Amino acid sequence: MARSQAAVTPLKELRVSSHQIPSLGRIPNTSIQGKPLLIYHGAFRAGAGASRIASHLRSVGVVDPQWRYTMYSTSHFHSNTQEVLSVASGKAKLCFGGEENPHRVEAVMEQGDVMVVPAGVAHRLLEDMDGGFTMVGSYPKGSSWDMCYGKEGEDEKVKAIEHLGWFDRDPIYGPAGPALDV
Repeated sequence: MARSQAAVTPLKELRVSSHQIPSLGRIPNTSIQGKPLLIYHGAFRAGAGASRIASHLRSVGVVDPQWRYTMYSTSHFHSNTQEVLSVASGKAKLCFGGEENPHRVEAVMEQGDVMVVPAGVAHRLLEDMDGGFTMVGSYPKGSSWDMCYGKEGEDEKVKAIEHLGWFDRDPIYGPAGPALDV
């Protein structure tokens, strides 16, 4: 654990952005559970690549790293799980909340940043700024993810978001951390 912790910025030094994003059409965003999109700026120190990030996430034991990839360029959300996205390399401009949403969040994310994306929050890649943007995608233990796009026929899936649990430990910091303060 000590080796893994060395890859993480101390909690007292972490800068966090918290965003409530209202629904847009059939995209619920944060309107159902009221849990915000959280951005942990620089949670992982420079040089903490995908393997080290995944190792740290497994050591905390809250989420399971399930993939290493970029972000899809189509707005989508998940109705059956919360999501933790850890930037392993590169720099990209992302959109949360739907590109037509006047309350959307557009953010430039780079290596070391982490996004805790509540179920229902639309997200997409707007621009891979250096051609090397890669994340480690993780979900609460025992969870799998679905794909929703805010289209007709997804209403039952969206209703299920109300009954999803939230984190009882922070996915990056364990017993204390920003995900527990919402």
